[in-house]
Amino acid sequence: MNGQTHRLPSLNGLRVFEVASRHLNFRLAAEELGVTQGAVAQQIRQLEAELGLKLFERQPRTLVPTEAGRSYVASVRRAFELISDATENLRPAPLHLTISVTPSFASRWLIPRLPDFTAAHPGIELRIVATDRLSDFRTDAVDLAIRLGRAPFGSGLNAELLYEQAIIAVGSPLLLERIGDPRDPGHFARYPLLHDGHDFWPAFLERVFPGTAPKPAQNIRFNQTALALEAAIAGQGLALTSRFLADDDIARGRLVPLFGIELVAEAGFYIVSPRRPRHPEPIATVCRWLSEAAKAR
Repeated sequence: MNGQTHRLPSLNGLRVFEVASRHLNFRLAAEELGVTQGAVAQQIRQLEAELGLKLFERQPRTLVPTEAGRSYVASVRRAFELISDATENLRPAPLHLTISVTPSFASRWLIPRLPDFTAAHPGIELRIVATDRLSDFRTDAVDLAIRLGRAPFGSGLNAELLYEQAIIAVGSPLLLERIGDPRDPGHFARYPLLHDGHDFWPAFLERVFPGTAPKPAQNIRFNQTALALEAAIAGQGLALTSRFLADDDIARGRLVPLFGIELVAEAGFYIVSPRRPRHPEPIATVCRWLSEAAKAR
């Protein structure tokens, strides 16, 4: 190198050249770039004039790159990739936080609300792990958990109550219209009951029909509350659920609360996190958002 700075071609012209080389058509290149076909042709002519050589052979319906054009576009693409990578590296990488939640909580409550969190906190990427298994914050790389239980959850852990577990019965309005008021023992005996892993029906029915609960038409069992609720929405029977898991569907008219009774369970849904977290400020942000979202129902 002799220290002389060589004049570079127009960056805009190089961009147009790269796009035209992919499409081999000025019209399609113009559509991608949002300019006119004439503007693309003019940029290519100016670039060829600057370089002092032809980059394309113009044919009636296509462009044919010259040997120089084929060689040049490969280098131009590599240069654009380097610029793109360097620009991306300037941006701070989003922080990833992993939340462990039960599958029913994930599908019925958290996932529908995630777009609100992402819009409000674009610098935090949440990774959702849906499992009933208890998480070990030291070995599972989990930052936060939503768990059903009773505090305290263990030494070294914070636990904030998110929802008390108020159990209600729900059913599809179409099923209720077809079979009749389930408070009537004769009608109730025609309803299938949808069970989940918590098996609250015996205690609930004792409240509804003290000492004389009629036998249901059928018992259908699921291992997840979310599955029982989907079956209830589909008109397959009556389900029991924590009220907040059904609130959205009740508001939309897909489910109807029944009997006017809530069975309050001892366990509740808690936000659980280590007292000495890896990322204290972002975790505090997520906890605050979860609490606010729960209060906004």
